[in-house]
Amino acid sequence: MADGTDVTVARLEEQLAWYDAKASHSQRMFKRLKAATIIAAALVPISALCRDGSYIAAGLGFVIVVVEGFQQLGQYQQTWFTYRATAEALKHEKYLYYAPAGDYPKAQDPHRLLAERVESLVSQEHARWSAAQEAALKQRKDDK
Repeated sequence: MADGTDVTVARLEEQLAWYDAKASHSQRMFKRLKAATIIAAALVPISALCRDGSYIAAGLGFVIVVVEGFQQLGQYQQTWFTYRATAEALKHEKYLYYAPAGDYPKAQDPHRLLAERVESLVSQEHARWSAAQEAALKQRKDDK
């Protein structure tokens, strides 16, 4: 079973690295887009003090709408949270497996249990992602 162990651990490490990287990317994107929206919104009242303030305010309003649109398209806050939760769950399984703790010492085949749990976590996240995509598609159709 050494080959199975290597494949299982490699899969765990690969998925953990992927979810960790995607969660970090989504967090950065969400915070950047929110910062841009906040800054643009804060500049709107200041633009009223300018001589051509209406044009500046209109431009800032445009920026706010576009940035919020990109945020909605990317769903960065939602993916940040769900990917981070999946990464943390994978870390949890990794630590329990290597400890050995939790159900792993009692399991007949700890490697198999690890493989099943890793695949379950990945499958659950994929199912949530698919459901969210379908809901977003349905919402867009309903909005038309």
